Amino acid sequence: MLEGRLRCAAVLLALGIIASVAGAGTVVVDDRILADEDNGRDWAGYGRTFSEQRHSPLRQIDTQNIRRLGLAWSLELETPGNVATAPLEVDGVIYFGVGLSVIHAVDARTGKLLWRYDPETAKAAGAKLRLAWGIRGIAFWNGKVYSGTQDGRLIAVDANSGALVWSVMTVDKNDRRYITGAPRVFDGKVIIGHGGADFGPVRGYVTAYDAESGRQLWRFHTVPGNPADGFESPAMEMAAKTWTGQWWKFGGGGTVWNAMSYDPELKRVYLGTGNGAPWNHKLRSPGGGDNLFLCSIVALDAETGAYLWHYQTNPGESWDFNSTMDMVLATLSIDGRPRRVLLHAPKNGFFYVIDRDNGKLISAEKIVKATWAERIDLASGRPVEAAGVRYENGEALIWPGPFGAHNWQPMAYNPAAGLVYIPVRDMPGYYNDKGIDPATYSNGPGSRNTNGINISSSDIPIDAGHSFLLAWDPLRQREAWRVPTPGLWNGGVLTTAGNLVFQGHAGGKLVAYDARDGRELWSYSLGVGTIAPPISYAVDGRQYISILAGWTGGTVLLGSLSAQHGWVGRAYPRRLLTFVLDGRAQLPASPPPAPPLPVDDPDFVIDAAKARDGAALYRACALCHGMGAVAGGYIPDLRASTVPLSKEAFERVVRGGALLERGMPVFGELSDEDLEALRHYLRERARASHPDAAAPDP
Repeated sequence: MLEGRLRCAAVLLALGIIASVAGAGTVVVDDRILADEDNGRDWAGYGRTFSEQRHSPLRQIDTQNIRRLGLAWSLELETPGNVATAPLEVDGVIYFGVGLSVIHAVDARTGKLLWRYDPETAKAAGAKLRLAWGIRGIAFWNGKVYSGTQDGRLIAVDANSGALVWSVMTVDKNDRRYITGAPRVFDGKVIIGHGGADFGPVRGYVTAYDAESGRQLWRFHTVPGNPADGFESPAMEMAAKTWTGQWWKFGGGGTVWNAMSYDPELKRVYLGTGNGAPWNHKLRSPGGGDNLFLCSIVALDAETGAYLWHYQTNPGESWDFNSTMDMVLATLSIDGRPRRVLLHAPKNGFFYVIDRDNGKLISAEKIVKATWAERIDLASGRPVEAAGVRYENGEALIWPGPFGAHNWQPMAYNPAAGLVYIPVRDMPGYYNDKGIDPATYSNGPGSRNTNGINISSSDIPIDAGHSFLLAWDPLRQREAWRVPTPGLWNGGVLTTAGNLVFQGHAGGKLVAYDARDGRELWSYSLGVGTIAPPISYAVDGRQYISILAGWTGGTVLLGSLSAQHGWVGRAYPRRLLTFVLDGRAQLPASPPPAPPLPVDDPDFVIDAAKARDGAALYRACALCHGMGAVAGGYIPDLRASTVPLSKEAFERVVRGGALLERGMPVFGELSDEDLEALRHYLRERARASHPDAAAPDP
């Protein structure tokens, strides 16, 4: 019998299911676990391991048996808000955050909810509740789960009980900073950045804390402050030489709102930094300059936070071309020798291979249509920009636009196939700064133009852009294959040693492809669209695939382009689904996709002047309720809501906070006249969108 058990363990070891014959027991997540590329038992980090490859070495599920994959169990979620999180799995327990950083722990074998921790972000966030939509990732270290919150806290929760261990405020309570990205953990430290550069005078930074106590260890600013105040480091003094004017009054930006990677070989942290505040280079740095460290990869000493090197993808950027997309660490054989590289596909449409020892560019090529630059000069590492791309004459239409060729949904790298799988999109951007006077411009409190360009508030039509899953060869810098995906905004990617690639789609399916040629091998209807990335792990010798599904988080702004999938409103489920070979569970029924039906009060007389005023005020609502009042996600479509039909109900919700617990911010500064103007605008949009409307939708 012992011999039989050993043979069984040997088979599981070969399949990558266990790390060793004596692999049972409580898993202690530390540097060793997070650096282990060969043990697929757990998915303990955002990208599984420090490399952020999102590759599982498990091969029990493969191209030959994938059609046997079935639902093991599902869990319906009652927490309102987004479900964009990449889950974690440690020792048979799945951890994830949804909505406003509500953390859940679920038994991976049965789907039973073990505990739930709510940091009550809606009560704490105040006006910051207007700036984003919740959390997209968490971290795990030494028995604790870590998450940021939209109001700017970093929290540590006991993984066994769900009890709060510690909480620290990482930003000023009254600034425009907030957190939606996943923390990262390494060497007893937890590091967190923040967002906010799109919404006012924000200066970016990241902070490292002691993982056990929450004590601050170091902080690195990504752009320099006012030189008169002195510089925090030689790096900031160096960076200040690349800025002009009084940039510090505009904040500068450079926020690290998503990607951070830890390099255990070199003991470094790589930061992916964001756009300028404001976007418009002519306003924030009127004398020109590269504006370090905007839209860059910045390498820091992990122990001290000291600057080591940087590579800037867009010097002096002016298009919201973030480099906050994931950074994958790998080793490639280049010119006959192994090189430690960083693989990066930022918003700007190029794929970069960078030597992570020194930050030098190895190669860069376009992965989609990118008209803003002809190429990247390999000698200097700088882009060769197209004429007029900086809207020197007041406007420019370029590819890609501010939503990017690749956004935050993570890509995956399969070392055996030698391919990176990237959720990409093809959509242009129109930039216009006509009429904006640099002498009077401000992105401070009360500004309605925090980005320094004229942004249309009109609906985005369904044909404005499209998307596909791209398999890219980083060594040869060329496409291997591509498959179209629904709409514009699809999920992150998982790849496995079973030669599989998994991605959740906006259309409501989880799809598995052959990693080598892109053939679709299997799909499953989730009952709702998703943008969350799947994970894979093993429990009791069986390989599982888990994914969160629910249509919200980053899609809502896109109006009809997102609403086309039919998941708008709160009637659709938010759920966690787990799959296994020969699974036989049945998914609970959910409503079929359908467009929201505008409602109207024929006795309501629309005042055109009030509607125009309401359209200007509505810009503060568009992030959640959609451009042109066309909702694209979980948040209700206000054209189809009965609340704006009643002056009293509208006031209770918008100004009185009646739906605060569901994530609806309080707009206490709005006057009665403002509320009435908004109602006239919404009635105008509902009437124009109604099936019986005589006029076309503006």
